[in-house]
Amino acid sequence: MPAATNVRPTRMEYLRIRRRILTARKGLKLLKLKRQALILEFFKLRQTATALREDLRRNLLKGYESVHTAEMLTGQLRLEYEAMRIPRVAKLRLRTRNVMGVKIPELKSSEQPAGSDSRYLLELPPAIHETIRTFRDLHKLVIEVAEKETALRKLLLEIEKTKRRSNAIESVLIPRLERSARYIKFVFDEMERESFIRLKTVKRKMAQRNEEIATA
Repeated sequence: MPAATNVRPTRMEYLRIRRRILTARKGLKLLKLKRQALILEFFKLRQTATALREDLRRNLLKGYESVHTAEMLTGQLRLEYEAMRIPRVAKLRLRTRNVMGVKIPELKSSEQPAGSDSRYLLELPPAIHETIRTFRDLHKLVIEVAEKETALRKLLLEIEKTKRRSNAIESVLIPRLERSARYIKFVFDEMERESFIRLKTVKRKMAQRNEEIATA
């Protein structure tokens, strides 16, 4: 016998609970599909992030070597002087793209005005020019790595959130609704059984009454 619950044992309530069970199962299916899609996107993005981190490590070593070379060829004072004259890095624009309801950030660098630093670069010694070019490439790589790492964290949080919601529906909500439906059905069966017994009792008494009248 199902445990008694706080639901009203009516036919309307029973139909409403059955509809909620169907809706919960559909929602559970969609959540599981969403989680699978997010996991696929996560692993795909992680491969890209791993490759970018390796590129960043190699370029950092290359950048420090270029600084060391420029310092040997032009001198420390000239290198420090030119470092103070380097034009500012272009501003970043933040945009987002939607992946299964998760807003993934995308960083885009604003374009430098054409010719803004061309004359400045032509005046530089080749060693310093190469150092600037290397660190500009590093700047782009750092932006890409930061973008991918942030996206990975957001996807991971959404995967965990989706997992908790699907577990709550599958392990808590649906079983609770099914228990309520079984309880209402049990009450209906008991009421039907009582009605059947009551009807049989009435018929038996009426038959006995008719026999008494017939023999009187």
